[in-house]
Amino acid sequence: MIVYRGTTEIIENPDVVHSKKYLDFGRGFYITTFENQAKKWAVRKGMRQEKNAIVNVYELSEVWDDFKVLSFEKENEKWLDFVCACRKGQPLNKEYDIMQ
Repeated sequence: MIVYRGTTEIIENPDVVHSKKYLDFGRGFYITTFENQAKKWAVRKGMRQEKNAIVNVYELSEVWDDFKVLSFEKENEKWLDFVCACRKGQPLNKEYDIMQ
């Protein structure tokens, strides 16, 4: 599966060490399957930082058998509670490797 990350720098080796704490899904490496979404994010970030927009492209394995995955089928109360907790710095994601 091809995934994208919109930013202002080339990131060859993704990591979560440089991630901010109070994000929608907590500390992590955020990617999308939508190239246009990544482009828009890169442009917005580039304008704030007065840097060039860059979209990094990665190939992500679709075999996730060895990972704990949390899936949200839609934006509902469970999803909202999760996002609000993460934004407050009380992430509920510590037990999961992948959230989608």
